[in-house]
Amino acid sequence: MGQAEWTTVPISTRDVDGPVYFDEHEWDVIEAATARIIPTDHHPGAREAKVVRFIDRMLAGTQFVFPAADGIGFLRMEGREEEAWQERIATRRELYADGIRSLDRIAGDRFGSDFLGLDDAQQDEVLEEISGAPKPERFTFETAEDGAGGAPAGNQPVNEDFLTFFPLLVLNTRQGFYADPVYGGNENRVGWAVIGFDGPPSLASTMDASYTTRKYMIPDAEWPYERHPEVLRYRRP
Repeated sequence: MGQAEWTTVPISTRDVDGPVYFDEHEWDVIEAATARIIPTDHHPGAREAKVVRFIDRMLAGTQFVFPAADGIGFLRMEGREEEAWQERIATRRELYADGIRSLDRIAGDRFGSDFLGLDDAQQDEVLEEISGAPKPERFTFETAEDGAGGAPAGNQPVNEDFLTFFPLLVLNTRQGFYADPVYGGNENRVGWAVIGFDGPPSLASTMDASYTTRKYMIPDAEWPYERHPEVLRYRRP
């Protein structure tokens, strides 16, 4: 049975304000950790975008995987595809459970408190330890070399099935900040607003061709897109 034959269930990631999968402590820890990955400054951050809700719904089960084409409700998965997704979600649940325990353990060993009891700088230290890398330096366009901010938005797939906890948390934080609000994050489209992207008015508008991203494209680019001079300048040496 293909997706076209799956039943649409009239549910929303926003039917419940708080957690569906996490307990309250897990919810608060992940909310705090994501808020250090995309912190609030003069722009909204992960906390305002409700990234934790995106992650919670992602872990809740297969009911929030595929939204209906009109953006109203989600498809009820069936058969082998549902079984495969259940296995993937189970693996992610284990990673998050172990990761949350590790954040609290490291916080306790270093500072004598759980992760939530730490200030921002201390939480950053815990995240540095669990990531195995120092906190990235602050990026500014004034000090960056031309193109050092990375390539233009495009299809840059990452297979999250092979990630450990911290890389998965970072990826899911970005997804929850920038993905379509139907998945539970990007509250009030704050993630899109930060980068100056208007976004589709609804998921349905991406299916009926009433919405286009043409104005964000490089007009003269031809296939293969990655070889166009305006794209090549973003390449790192």
